[in-house]
Amino acid sequence: MRQRRISFGLCLLPGAGILALQAVILRAMGRPLICVCGHLDFWYPDPAGPETSQHLTDWYSFTHIDHGFALYLLLWLIAPRMPLARRFLLMLVLEAGWEIAENTDFVIALYRQSALAQGYSGDSAVNSLGDTLMAVLGFALAGGLPVWASLAAVGANEAFLAFMIRDNLVLNIVQLLHPSATLSRWQTGGAHLPP
Repeated sequence: MRQRRISFGLCLLPGAGILALQAVILRAMGRPLICVCGHLDFWYPDPAGPETSQHLTDWYSFTHIDHGFALYLLLWLIAPRMPLARRFLLMLVLEAGWEIAENTDFVIALYRQSALAQGYSGDSAVNSLGDTLMAVLGFALAGGLPVWASLAAVGANEAFLAFMIRDNLVLNIVQLLHPSATLSRWQTGGAHLPP
């Protein structure tokens, strides 16, 4: 039986619905809509500051671009014949699901084991939606770039973040799953990583 393709135009309404549901769930979980500081900035520049993950974008928004690349690859591997628009909606569901899980007390406590996330209290709903939109950007780039360019973009993004804030998606995952005191010291500038 032949699959009917779905246009990206038809993805707009379900995509907006997924984002709205993400925001509603986060608010029901007690996440603030915007920064408790009372204002909303487009960009918050201090990666260890008290308003990280509270404004629309910050340094960690760049890691969500990598989420988009990774989810594009994963869904292409799992379902290469699935129409791209359906993979896009599935990516949105997965990223929104991660954003919700990331803001549970359990995951917040895991993040706090890392030196860079000691004061982390979760995301505002607006920051979480911004992160999901950054994953959309990564997914779109992955769909339009050759494989070598996608790999180069992810590698450059990870290297840029490691240089600028001593953190990136890979280090974030390592510190989330298996916190390392040595890595924490390096991330906070207390010691250099061994060669």
